[in-house]
Amino acid sequence: MLAKLQGIIDRFNEIDHQLSLVGDDYTTAIELSKERAELEAVVKKASAYKEALTKLDETEALLESNDEEMRSLAELELESLREIIETLEGQLKSMLVPKDLRDDRNVIMEIRAGTGGDEAGLFAADLFRMYSRYAERRGWKTEILTMHETGIGGIKEVSLMIKGKGAYSRLKYESGVHRVQRVPETESQGRIHTSTITVAVLAEVDDVEIEIPDSDINIDVYKSAGAGGQNVQKNATAIRITHLPTGMVVACQDERSQLQNRQRAMSILKARLYEIEEQKRQDEEAATRRSQIGSGERSEKIRTYNFPQSRVTDHRVNISSYNLTGVLDGDIDEFIDELTLVDESEKLSFVED
Repeated sequence: MLAKLQGIIDRFNEIDHQLSLVGDDYTTAIELSKERAELEAVVKKASAYKEALTKLDETEALLESNDEEMRSLAELELESLREIIETLEGQLKSMLVPKDLRDDRNVIMEIRAGTGGDEAGLFAADLFRMYSRYAERRGWKTEILTMHETGIGGIKEVSLMIKGKGAYSRLKYESGVHRVQRVPETESQGRIHTSTITVAVLAEVDDVEIEIPDSDINIDVYKSAGAGGQNVQKNATAIRITHLPTGMVVACQDERSQLQNRQRAMSILKARLYEIEEQKRQDEEAATRRSQIGSGERSEKIRTYNFPQSRVTDHRVNISSYNLTGVLDGDIDEFIDELTLVDESEKLSFVED
């Protein structure tokens, strides 16, 4: 780590030298100043760390003194210095972890009922509420993009936008298969049923970041499906977009205008495609690790919600909570905090290598 820190300090000093020579080249000055600002906090912390290490060496030398009082003072000083160094090391390691540029993005979350029929749909509704409550706890805003309900209080699938600083950094670990084990209300024999729900977490993408040629998409317009009566749309406003190269299909029908549904469908499609490209890029950079804990694949079971035991277990970090009611009310920071620590530790191992 010391070699890496010295490299950062050297680059910081080099930037200072270059800034003294740029003259009226404002474009270069802006670029160098931006890079300098990004390095400054690390350089200050690294300087304090190196100074503490030097002082540690000097104090350890005093232990060889013939003066007993001097040795006692040195031992007390060493204890304090080691605590300071340990704290600075932890802070520097955290600062050296490669940042995910998507962390401050808003999130498009897709929740889909998997195996389990009506029971899966009911639990999909539970997860929708859980993430809505979590967003509320953090002061984020939620907006339903599209929702298909089962008619008995369940959800077949729902896409929602979650807006707030750091939304992606916290929710990116939720991608995967969530498994529920409970006795359905319709089960007369009291048997436990197992159902699965798929969650996908996508970072919102700016239009300038990904372009989709018109030749790559096919757009169908149709009338929204409703419950009948006054709720049925008389005009064709629902949109279905098929991305021809991948076969990916996105449909939106919740808005009253065709334009709004098209904009939402394109937003979801772009987020999905961006996620695919970002995953490819990360795989190329480090084939042995992924952007999320585990593989992050939707087929991977990440968490189990066991109602008879009131237990929630995250299989990636092997921790359990016996506060299932609280978890379903949005109290999921215990899992996210642990997943974040593990993820940062794995990234740091690559930094140290």
